[in-house]
Amino acid sequence: MSILNNIRLGLVHVAVAITFVAINGVLNRIMIHDLGILSTIVAGLVVLPYLFSPAQVWVGQYSDTHPILGYRRTPYIGLGILLCLGGTMLTPHAALLMAENFTAGLLEAIVAFGLWGVGYNLAVVSYLSLASDMSKEEQRSRTIAVMWFMMIVSIIITAIVLGRALEPYSEAQLIVVFETACLVALGLAALGLIGLEPRRRDLTNQSRESRRAAVRAVLDNPQARRFFVYLVLLLVAILGQDILLEPFGAYAFGMSVQETTQLTALWGGATLIALLFYGFVLSRWMTKKQGAAIGGSLAAGGLLLIALSGMFGLEAIFKPGVALLGFGTGIATSTNLALMLDMTTAEQAGLFIGAWGVADALSRGLGMMLGGAVRDVVTWLSGNVGAGYVTVFLIEAAFLLTSLWLLRHIDVARFRSRRPTLVELAALSGDA
Repeated sequence: MSILNNIRLGLVHVAVAITFVAINGVLNRIMIHDLGILSTIVAGLVVLPYLFSPAQVWVGQYSDTHPILGYRRTPYIGLGILLCLGGTMLTPHAALLMAENFTAGLLEAIVAFGLWGVGYNLAVVSYLSLASDMSKEEQRSRTIAVMWFMMIVSIIITAIVLGRALEPYSEAQLIVVFETACLVALGLAALGLIGLEPRRRDLTNQSRESRRAAVRAVLDNPQARRFFVYLVLLLVAILGQDILLEPFGAYAFGMSVQETTQLTALWGGATLIALLFYGFVLSRWMTKKQGAAIGGSLAAGGLLLIALSGMFGLEAIFKPGVALLGFGTGIATSTNLALMLDMTTAEQAGLFIGAWGVADALSRGLGMMLGGAVRDVVTWLSGNVGAGYVTVFLIEAAFLLTSLWLLRHIDVARFRSRRPTLVELAALSGDA
């Protein structure tokens, strides 16, 4: 895949990232801290999109076997982007309505977050499958680096711009900011997607039995199952804090909307530096598994620093903790994405990436729901809001360390060398 096409594919990734920052970096903070909505309820809404994550396996396999007008991925990506943007534009209206009429607002929020979730799952599995389709094995590290470099830069820019645009904060300005962000995301997605995927007239549909056999091929692979569990534990730890980091900064250190939004920029900047550092330095003298272990260890250290900052009221170690978490996340992201593509077969790219997408979405959902619920329960039991936040960060650090233990037992070579069964061969040939 040429660098130009790689950049265009990255623009689609950026479009989805913009909506993610708007909801998870801005709206969740406003709902919890400014509108006074329980973090458990906010977590439940943010988690709602991830309840659709199992559909990624079906979507990935369906797009593998059901091209539309000669395109295996483009129609699914386009539909996903439109649903994602439509849901995002509705979310601030729903949040504001919840503060006035909770029941009506909650119903609207379920619809809005649900639309965003369906679109997110549909778009992500489809454009990652397209990345796998269009890049050769030796190009995948570059493909990942470019896509995630662009995503992290967009997260930093989006966080800074949205934070400044919301100062001073007002409900009317919140809606304008979200609508503008969605329009920008739509333009970037169109620029990247239109004409990107080559049209193929030789693509045909496969039978339902073939699709079922292909799904069984994933479920019956012990290395695939182990990698799935590893990803869930890892991502619960490093991504589950998204919903609480900004409200924690506001509660523990009195940060404004702009200051808490800039935490995302700090995290993103550290992640970006780590991506480049690993790609150009560390990757030359260590394996992917070693890199993943280092990244996970650094992220665990960041979570522990954040927890200590809350326990002792030390703002001086809070931001370094966020930066360390971001740096560890960057190394873990680059190494685990490379491992993910190594744990993917060319014939079933959509199916396997769908399975890894389920792990990603499930872990985000579990992490956010766990974080919101634990924070509220510990706060209620102890009468101390800070104790609720600290407990969540400590639990996530423990999850991350557990995932590192599991990483030692994952063997990509055994995944690739495993002999396919007759059923799997039928699935790969499309002739069940």
